Amino acid sequence: MASHGLHEEEALGKAYDARLMKRLLTYLRPYKSATAFAVLLLLVAALAQVALPFLTQYGIDNYIKAKDAHGLGLVALAYLGVMLLMLAATYGQTYITMWLGQRVQFDIRMELFRHLQRLHLQYYDRNPVGRLLTRVTNDVNVLNDMFSSGVVTIIGDVLTLVFIVTALLYYNWKLALVTFTALPLLIAATFVFRAKVRNVYREVRLTLAKANAFLQEHLTGIKIVQLFTQEKATSHKFDVINAELRNNHFRSVLYYAVFFPTVEIIGALSIGLLVYYGGFRINDGTLTFGALVAFIQLVQRFYRPIADLAEKYNILQAAMASSERIFGLLDTEPAIVEVASPHLPLAFKGRIEIEKLWFAYSGEDWVLRDVSFDVDPGQRVAIVGATGAGKTSLISLLYRFYDYQKGAIMIDGVPITELQMTELRSHLGLVLQDVFLFSGDLAGNVRLRERSITDQQIQQALERVGFNRFLATMPDGLHSEIKERGATLSTGQKQLLSFARALAFNPDILILDEATSSVDTETEKLIQKALDKLMEGRTSIIIAHRLSTIEKADKIVVLHHGQVREIGRHADLMQQKGIYYRLYQMQYKKQMESEQRTAQVSG
Repeated sequence: MASHGLHEEEALGKAYDARLMKRLLTYLRPYKSATAFAVLLLLVAALAQVALPFLTQYGIDNYIKAKDAHGLGLVALAYLGVMLLMLAATYGQTYITMWLGQRVQFDIRMELFRHLQRLHLQYYDRNPVGRLLTRVTNDVNVLNDMFSSGVVTIIGDVLTLVFIVTALLYYNWKLALVTFTALPLLIAATFVFRAKVRNVYREVRLTLAKANAFLQEHLTGIKIVQLFTQEKATSHKFDVINAELRNNHFRSVLYYAVFFPTVEIIGALSIGLLVYYGGFRINDGTLTFGALVAFIQLVQRFYRPIADLAEKYNILQAAMASSERIFGLLDTEPAIVEVASPHLPLAFKGRIEIEKLWFAYSGEDWVLRDVSFDVDPGQRVAIVGATGAGKTSLISLLYRFYDYQKGAIMIDGVPITELQMTELRSHLGLVLQDVFLFSGDLAGNVRLRERSITDQQIQQALERVGFNRFLATMPDGLHSEIKERGATLSTGQKQLLSFARALAFNPDILILDEATSSVDTETEKLIQKALDKLMEGRTSIIIAHRLSTIEKADKIVVLHHGQVREIGRHADLMQQKGIYYRLYQMQYKKQMESEQRTAQVSG
């Protein structure tokens, strides 16, 4: 997967793709007026570029030769006015294009984020989060460069070239042809530059992707690096990657440092030929001195947009590659889709029926096979089994994180595929073994931006799960800061907080997925007391490795290799001496051994 990601970053594609460009330009539709105004300002700036040499020629031929100071002063004022107009137009165009770039960047990034929230979990199973972050950040930034420094600016460069070539031919087509004799050298230099920069740009992107992947992996696994004292070896490896990235950037700088002076030299060569040829024309009276000076100014302006266009090639190429990756993500359809005409239950009772359920993450590698059982309203049902039996997969199907291939899951007689996902999930409360906390305050981690949940309700939820004794030690109470991933809390505290989060939303069906497996015995007793009260009159599904936590369940469903092998209460299953009995005996034995080791250490 990682190598595929690097290959994806390496691909550059064409410098211009009409299909992609057409789709990109649709993001400018909401800002048509601003775009049109920016193009108008570019037109004004381009015309001003050409007007200045005309004023120069007019002043030299009509007033300097005639020693008319008053007329020359008027021309100078006109020259100053055109300069100020050009500066104002350039400033306005630059501001508007930068504004456009930021607006389009904002729109694309929001569209990507909304789309990512709609995608099914299986997509995240197959695509590294780091690559998705690159789409939302780096690739969108590249498109910002195109909209702010690419599309509109390219139009300006092309307009300037058209006006300058027209002016050159208007002044003297013979002088224009002399000027154009240096063009083959410029074209050759541009092609070489483009080829070299294309290759080095690919290398820069590839090494940058390597560096990002290395950083993300090793910073995420920093505990392992430090645990096995691999800091020196890891630093050496990153030093190699970082040096490669630096050297590729140096190569890029070198090509730019050679190309732009080359353009200047070719321009100087053109002016030299122009002065040589134009001098003879002045002597024979077919050319005025003012016209030659104006011609030289036009030629100087002629090479600037050509150099700019060569530089814009990289921006366009990067934009095409980034847009292809972004649109590839946006075109990924969610595997879990809403039904066209959803069923909206009027009264939610909480009866769950699972009938002949088959599920596989891929192909026919079945995780669940012909699973059938039901859960009555207010009933506590425990699902047990060895690791890999399909317990968590069953919960994921109930939440419609994935869709099953055969059978049905129904709530109050309605297949969950006929319910709106927001409606379905609003009735479910899930507490996972792996608790995820967001950076922010404690109340925000319970409320999760649900404005209808008050601080008083959060306080009550925390008290009911026994978190209030920890809350009392926090200086800012409900507004105490929670670091990223809950780094400031213990495992048990994070688990209790996840219980409070589920309870604050007051679900009709409470689902506990290994919810007490990561807490100590004392904390587990706190949770168990709270749960006994909370599950009263509430449909509850409990998945637990610690079988002692589910002895009071109304029904226990034993899964083995994705199939229901036993159903019954704890006492009945123990009498059968089947799979559940063996699981219980094994766990009881491990618990006894653990207690003996603890006692020996204490002794």
